[in-house]
Amino acid sequence: MVGVMSERQNSLNHFYAVIPAGGIGSRLWPLSRADAPKFLHDLTGSGQTLLRDTWDRLVPIAGEQRIMVVTGRAHRAAVESQIPELADLNVVLESEPRDSSAAIGLAAAILELREPGVIIGSFAADHVIGNRPRFKRAVIEAVAAADAGYIATIGITPTEAAVGFGYIRCAAALDIKHAPSALAVDSFVEKPDLETAEKYVSDGNYLWNGGMFIARADRLLEQIGESDPALLAGILELAAAWDTPERGAVVDRIWPGLTKIAIDYTVAEPAAAAGRLAVIPGDFDWDDVGDFASIAKLHASGRKSDLAILGENARVLADSSSGVVVTQTKRLITLIGVSDIIVVDTDDALLVTTTAHAQRVKSVVDALKLSGSTDVL
Repeated sequence: MVGVMSERQNSLNHFYAVIPAGGIGSRLWPLSRADAPKFLHDLTGSGQTLLRDTWDRLVPIAGEQRIMVVTGRAHRAAVESQIPELADLNVVLESEPRDSSAAIGLAAAILELREPGVIIGSFAADHVIGNRPRFKRAVIEAVAAADAGYIATIGITPTEAAVGFGYIRCAAALDIKHAPSALAVDSFVEKPDLETAEKYVSDGNYLWNGGMFIARADRLLEQIGESDPALLAGILELAAAWDTPERGAVVDRIWPGLTKIAIDYTVAEPAAAAGRLAVIPGDFDWDDVGDFASIAKLHASGRKSDLAILGENARVLADSSSGVVVTQTKRLITLIGVSDIIVVDTDDALLVTTTAHAQRVKSVVDALKLSGSTDVL
């Protein structure tokens, strides 16, 4: 047993956690904005932001000095305020959003140059995860799979036929030392309709895609290069200049031209097709808090009222109503006889919809962009 623990710890000694803190979270408008994105909000009522929650559950696994945060230049002050323990060396700033392949790829390339053979794990800054011991156990298995040469992900055991998540189709069990629950991945499936999601859940071979990827940095970069050689070339040029005085000039020259594409398409899907992807089933509570219906669901458990209310200065009177109210003002909000309602009240914008239509908030944001009403975005 001592030898087993020693081998596992040796793998973890090479592990570095990466937190991509980007994205606006347009389905959570008008709460989530360009200058106050989703990860900087307390959406669970825990008293701290999603970003801080993410940091707190990764510290026991990686340690404070081995967590890197990739975020936008505009959010640096807010991120460092939330995580004063974050080492300056571990802050990677994007000049503009280029999606997850560029963000995670750059982190991998920087860390590989600093520490050849490093294993990295990418964990979104804006997800809600419960049962930290189970989460830690899944990460440790994923690190073992990465140490064995796989690109690994953690899939979430479905609790319902959700249509807001992508799915992972699992194949046979893999024989990986210290990763007894690892499975091969047959394919990734985009967000399905309800009928298809119900089939996936009843099938028993599908997991939700939690967007967590763990791999040796060099293997991850190799996969990006196979998918998009130009993207890899740009990432490597950036990384080579990162710890030098030329960083700023190289970032301004290279970063805006990088391919804007999610890591699912450059790494996860092609790795699955090539038989290089392993999945660890995660049996912990997980939600990507993708819309206001998710927030209402998060607050439904153990609550006597059918109405979730978020906001330090919330003034809400409700009678026979259910749903969620998020308020950043001192305005009195009164609800009478409305079911599954969503009310989001901010100083310059008010959203009223229902949980059934929560996913359509993104279309409102798109319409505002087209109309030029960017002052409220």
